Formats: sequence, C-alpha cells, structure tokens
Amino acid sequence: MSTYLYRLSRWCFRHRWVTLASWILIVTVAVIGAQAGGGKTDDNFSIPGTESQQAVSVLKDKLPAASGASTQVVFAAPDGQDITDATKQKAITQAVRDLGALPQVTQVSNPFETKLVSPDKQIALATVTYDTAAGNVKDATVDKLEPATAAAEDADVQVAFSGDVYPEDEAGVNSEAIGMAVALLVLLVTFGSFVAGGMPLITALFGVIISMMSITMLAAVFDIASAATSVATMLGLSCGIDYALFIVSRHRANLQAGHSPEEAAGRAAGTAGSSVLFAGLSVIIALCGLTVVGIPFLSVMGLTAAGTVAIGLLIALTLLPAFLGFAGKRMGRFSRLPGMRRARAATETSVNAPEELTGTRWANWVVRHRIPVLVVGVLGLGLMAVPAASMDLGLPGADARPTSDTSRQAYDLTTEHFGPGYNGTLTIVAENVDQSAQAQAISSALTKVDGVASAAPAAVVNDIALISVVPTTGPSDSATSDLVHDIRDHRTELAAGTGARLLVGGATATHIDIATKLGDALPIFLIVVVGLAFVLLTFAFRTILVPLKSIAGFLLSAGAAFGAQVAVFQWGWFKDALGVTPTQTLCFLPIILLAIMFGLSSDYEIFVVSRVKEHYTKHGDARAAAVAGTGLSTRVVTAAALIMVSIFVAVMTETDPVIKAIGFSFAIGVFLDAFIVRLALVPAFMAIVGSKIWYHPKWYGRLIPDPDIEGEKLEERLDHNSTGRPEQPVHADA
Repeated sequence: MSTYLYRLSRWCFRHRWVTLASWILIVTVAVIGAQAGGGKTDDNFSIPGTESQQAVSVLKDKLPAASGASTQVVFAAPDGQDITDATKQKAITQAVRDLGALPQVTQVSNPFETKLVSPDKQIALATVTYDTAAGNVKDATVDKLEPATAAAEDADVQVAFSGDVYPEDEAGVNSEAIGMAVALLVLLVTFGSFVAGGMPLITALFGVIISMMSITMLAAVFDIASAATSVATMLGLSCGIDYALFIVSRHRANLQAGHSPEEAAGRAAGTAGSSVLFAGLSVIIALCGLTVVGIPFLSVMGLTAAGTVAIGLLIALTLLPAFLGFAGKRMGRFSRLPGMRRARAATETSVNAPEELTGTRWANWVVRHRIPVLVVGVLGLGLMAVPAASMDLGLPGADARPTSDTSRQAYDLTTEHFGPGYNGTLTIVAENVDQSAQAQAISSALTKVDGVASAAPAAVVNDIALISVVPTTGPSDSATSDLVHDIRDHRTELAAGTGARLLVGGATATHIDIATKLGDALPIFLIVVVGLAFVLLTFAFRTILVPLKSIAGFLLSAGAAFGAQVAVFQWGWFKDALGVTPTQTLCFLPIILLAIMFGLSSDYEIFVVSRVKEHYTKHGDARAAAVAGTGLSTRVVTAAALIMVSIFVAVMTETDPVIKAIGFSFAIGVFLDAFIVRLALVPAFMAIVGSKIWYHPKWYGRLIPDPDIEGEKLEERLDHNSTGRPEQPVHADA
C-alpha cells in the first residue's frame, strides 16, 4: 500500500496543474449543482415503524389537512392588562386573518373561538397549520410570520413563536471561522511557517466546500437533518486539517533529511500517508456503521459525514502533494518571526537529536512511571464516566434554548400561564369513529388517566377523531414519557365500547419514540463498532493486543465523554459559564459520539503506534520504541488534537442546544482520548507489556498481507535502490 501511495503522490506532485484543475472542476460542478438543486435540510427526526409515525401516516391518508407542520403563536398582554380587551382582541383577530393569508397555510385557529385563553387572561394561543411537512415549508413563508402579526404588536401585544417551524434569529458569530482561526494559529506555531501552516487549511476548505455543496444537492432529493450539516462541517474541517498536518509534518522532516521536494512528498505519502489512509478508513467505516441501527435520519447523517471525510482523505492524498509541488523548497523554510523559532528547533531536533524533544522527555517520564500513570489514568476516566449511568435520552426542545430565542419565550409564557403540559400536547388519533359521541367518550376516559390535565376532541372527519391531550408535565419530563406508554398500554380499556383504534402521536410522542428506539439500538451499535475496530487494527498492526488496548482506551474516553455530557447538560454543572440550560441528553448523541470517537481514537492510535512499531522493528527494544515513537508523535498529535478540539469548541458558540451538545461532547472526548489515552496510557501499557504487544499467531502472518502502515519496507527499498550522491538538506535560507 505504501508503494502505491508513494507513486500516487509523486504523480500528483509532477502533474500538479492537472491535479489542481481537476479539483477546481469538481468544486465548480458541486457549487453549480447545489444552486440548481436548491435543497434544504430540516429537523424531521421521524422513525418509520414507530407508533407516532403510524399516526402521521394515518392522517396523511385520511385527514391530510391535519398532517402538515404547525406553528404555535403566543399572544401576551403586558403585566396587569387583559388579553381579551376589545382593542387587543380585535388586533389579534386581524393578525390571525393575516396569518391565514400566507402561502402554504391551510388554517389558523382563533384563540377566542377555541377558548385557548389563559385563566388569568394574560396570554392567548393560536395555531398556524401548513399544507406540508416542516422541511417543505418555504423560508419565504416563515419570514412572513412576524410581519403578519404586526397588528397585534401595534396594540402592545407581545408575540412569540414555537412549534415545527418558526422565525429564528440569524446566526451571529461564525463558529467555523473561529475554529479555523484557532487552527491556523496552532499550525503556525507547529510549523513555524505561513506556507506550511496555511496549506492544511486550504486543502481542508476544498473538501468542506465540495461536501457542503454535495449535501445541499442531496437535500433536494433526500431528507437530511440540519445537524448532519453541522457534523459534516466539523469533521470535514478537523479531519481534513489533521490528515494534511500529518503528511506535511513528515514531508518537512524528509526535506530536513536531505531529500528533494518530490521525493520528500512521495515518502511522506508512503509513510504518514499510509497511516492517514487507515485512520480515514476507520472514521468512514464507523460512520457508515450508523446504517446498522436502521434509523433513516441517522443513516443519512452517518453517510454524509463519511462522504465528507472520504473527500478530505482523497484531497490529502492527491491535492496536497500537488500543492507541495507548487511550494517546492519553500516548504522547508521557517518564518523569522520570534514566536516561530521553537518550531524550527523542534523540527531540526526531531531529525538530528529526537531524544531531546519535549515529547520524548514526556514519554520517558510516562514509561518510568508507567504503573502509576496507567492506574491513575484508568481510575480518573472511570470516575468521569460515572454520571453516564444517569443518562436520560430525549430531544432538547425550546426549554433548552437561550431566553432571547422566540421559541423559548413562547415556552416560558405558556408554562407560566397555562402549565408545562401545553408545550407538549399529545395527539390521539382515533380510527373507526363514526360519531362525535364516541370521540367524547374516549376523551372523557382519557381525562381520568393519571398525568392528564385535559383532553378535548375535534370534529369527526372520515372516521377519524383527533383528541388533544394536555399532560400535567412538560415534554422533557420523564412523567410525560410514562403517560405516553400508559395510554398505549391501556388503549383497549380507554376505547371500550367505541370500536375505535387509538394511536398516540404528536411531536412529544415522536421525540419519546425516537429516544426509545435509539436507546435500544445503542448496545447493537457498540458491538458493531468494537468489532470493526478489532478487525481494522488487527489488520493494520498484525497483532491482537494492540486492537484490544485501543478498544479499551476508546471505551474509557467515550465513557468519560458521556459522563461529562450528563454532568453539564443534564445536571447543569458549569451551566452559566458554558451558556447551557439543563435538559435531556440528545438522544442520537451517544451513537454518533461512539461512531466519531471510534474513528478519531483510531486516528491517534494509528499515528502513535505506527511510530512505535517503526522503531521496534529497527532494534527490537519494546520499551525504547514506546519512548521514541511517542516522543516523535507528541508534537504533531498535540497539534492535531488541539485543532479538532478548537473546531468542536467553536461550535459551542451556536445557540442551538443540539449543536452545542454535539460540540461539547466531541471536544471533551477528543481531548481525553488524545492527551490521556493515546499520549499517556498507551505508552505506559506498551512499556509494561513489552515485546508481547506485537504477538500474532503464525497462521495470521502467513495468510494476511502486511500493509506496511509505517512505510518501513518502502523506505528500505528506496534507500537500497538509491545510487549516486545524496541530496543536500534544505535549510531556512535555501
């Protein structure tokens, strides 16, 4: 494999104009396709086969007018004033008429006709119903919601929106720009050069642009969750930068060793590029593994993210060598800025005296104190994982958003004046109902169920009755989930004598069904991920203990990340500092965190262990190899991890609680895995086990080809075949 990557890199280096033109053409096609397709992501997290989805299907078939998306409009009078005042009532009625005139709107309920006025006459609730699902409601329609309520606002009435679709504030800070700025700073400090430091950013941008435009094109055909775009962007930037970082780092080391730029690029691809290929494949396989859970929106999220990583990997192996060709000997130069001198010293030391590296001194300390390091590290991560036992899965709603958000304002107003249950109304779909008396009988039975505040039926249409059930608790409360299951368990008794078939649906029931389904799928996915990790790493390193060690480290860091997530986002630790409102744990977060953590932990495992194996095969001293390999890996792994963490932390500036939770969990997981597991526990364990870490059965060695992930055989062959005078080293003034 290393030989093929060596040849590919040299070809792209020599044919750099062709390579660059090809990627520019791909970018152009992607941009044009995205503009022509006009796709739009949404937050439709439905799961086929669940009862809530069955309710939607019944409504689409028999009562399509009730199956579309909706927006709840909260009209609130100032303190001490009456919302039913003639002036305010007239203004609200006008707002209702204006809302009803908007495109895609089928009906708007008047709160004074439906009697949805709070007992204290402080607020009134109206519902806007659309003729299509949330993902198909046009932005132009949503943008007109606020202007349509101008009459109410002119009468000194506060208006707030919530529901499936509502006008959201425009994004303020560009989190991707923040992450890239921090990444550039880390790269400049690492390489001490604007040319070398900027190159990984440029190649990563190529990948992100292609990926985002491709997702936009696909969104015109498939349902793609908005969170999928955020996850793909984070992974595209972080993995794209990291893969280029590892190759550029080895390329510069090869230049310092005296190789020509073309030869240096080829050898970098054959050595570090092999590790990058395996690391990228591990991430891609893990993300594609999300399809095994059988949940459509999660499968699409995994496949789009996997595609993004695949594009970044291809760019690192083809476009990057072309850019190295354009840069030539300038890649070996260092900036003369004072703050960049350490990068030059570290690079020259890694070539001439690697034992003097800071990373080597750290590795020496870890190996000398290997048993305490291993014990303290394992116990510390285990302690961090304890809160994960209290994980409560759900979909964070408006209550988790900042108080400046209109949906949060609507939620708080409704809770204060109506009760929390009005934010999580359940929709009972009663089939085979031919008269209103039957619907009323079912409604009366529902009011007697513990946890039900009220139940009101609508008119019977096409043998369908819709019964709106208001719980006594909010949508994120575990008691509401218990109520949903209680109604389903006793549906026969509730519909006794009517012949009706009851289905519990609505947004709240949908979220509960999704959380239950994902919770059930988590153990299966974990087994799949662990199995993939074992197979891939066993093939890469031709040993059994390395993959077992890697899996154990992955489970430790993932468990600690889960624990931190629960402590912060459920229990509210550091909530003020992080701008978090305690709520449930995002239901699909554990699965995507396992997938991405597996991939990224395999990244760092491969980068560190391949360096260790490279030294072990040279002299056979396992303990010295652990020190040397970790020492040479520390600087570049630290830079890669800091870049990933900075990109994930940057997205925490977003107001969306879903994106904030994903960013935090990824950041803490990568930090713990890179710095605690891979740069501390891994060398400590390898030093304890010694040469036994590289054991594999003889039959395995005979049957499975050696992928030469560290590129040792390639370099031996190249050095053996080289003739003539060796090339001169490239210095700063070359």
